[in-house]
Amino acid sequence: MRLTTLAAGLIACLVTDVTATALTYKLDANEKACFYADTKQDNEKVSFYFAVQSGGSFDVDYLVEGPNAKIILQGEKERQGDFVFTAQHAGEYSFCFNNEMSTFAEKLVDFEISVEDEVRTAKLPSKQGTTPEQTSELEDSVYKISSQLSTISRNQKYFRTRENRNFSTVNSTEKRIVNFSMIQIGLVVCMGALQVFVVRFFFQGARKGYV
Repeated sequence: MRLTTLAAGLIACLVTDVTATALTYKLDANEKACFYADTKQDNEKVSFYFAVQSGGSFDVDYLVEGPNAKIILQGEKERQGDFVFTAQHAGEYSFCFNNEMSTFAEKLVDFEISVEDEVRTAKLPSKQGTTPEQTSELEDSVYKISSQLSTISRNQKYFRTRENRNFSTVNSTEKRIVNFSMIQIGLVVCMGALQVFVVRFFFQGARKGYV
């Protein structure tokens, strides 16, 4: 029971040291959208994840800039990305998505920005009957669980992205099949009408020649 209480306290301390933003944004054609995150002190860890869920070829340009317009990350026509970098200087960091390459295609982008302190500042409260070894083991276990939960969350996002893309591919294929079938039906009807016209023309010509 005491270990459970200590674990809960440690997790609560960990949560207060992390700020995260997860959004889904509809990026219009020829649009550039930027989002911002602030770091309060130097050497904070920043995690940046994005994935294009639908639209066009599922790609987008991205740019991450730090204070003084210093370029941290940059890429063109990327479908998704998962990055972790250390913000060496405190200040405002911008995360921009650019869809100016598309003239009509809208993009649906999922992204997450997380800022946390790299230093383990959380400390377990001392309880009577617990040894330092137990406290250290519990702390390591909590950090391992936190890391595994983060991995599971990112895997879920990856599978969600693949599901959305596969679903979009199925819809696109279905539309093409329907359009091809409609064109084929139209051609069959036109060929039948043309054959009827030709047969009627021959019979009408034969009657005039007979008369």
